[in-house]
Amino acid sequence: MLSLILAQATVPATEAASGITKLVNDFGINLPGILAQMLSFCLVAFVLWRFAFKPVIATLDERKQKIESGLKYAEEMKAKLEATQQESATIIKKAQLEGAKFIEEARKAAKEFSDREQKAATERANDIIAKAQQAIELEHKKMIADTRGEIARLVVAITQRVLAKELNDADRTRYNESAARELTSV
Repeated sequence: MLSLILAQATVPATEAASGITKLVNDFGINLPGILAQMLSFCLVAFVLWRFAFKPVIATLDERKQKIESGLKYAEEMKAKLEATQQESATIIKKAQLEGAKFIEEARKAAKEFSDREQKAATERANDIIAKAQQAIELEHKKMIADTRGEIARLVVAITQRVLAKELNDADRTRYNESAARELTSV
């Protein structure tokens, strides 16, 4: 077909016009029908473009913008999430350090309390021991005094019996008093 068209191109213009008419007739081309189809195609294309493609394209553009804004929002949220995670990690680390500090302070306070109570218990025990020693000392002195009194009484009684036979009453009384004084002074 191309060779036929090229062969026709070399023919003079009048012959070309008659050749195109002949060609149109040979192939069965209906020129008013083609023009009507072209006009109809243009109208359909315009209507589709105006009422179908343009709104679809606008909807696609709108969706594209929404998707882009959604992606941008997701990136912002991701950044905020990372910042929040870092902040929470910092807060947790700070809380752990404060917790360790509180635990250490509690241990120190417990040790100090234990030391104070142990010291107080030791002081109370020493006071009890000192009081017991004082009581023992007083009891010892009392026993010594009682023992001296008993010994003095026994000495006087024995001396009275021994000397009762040889001394008179006045000498005995004087002798008993002097012996009792000597025993109580010892």
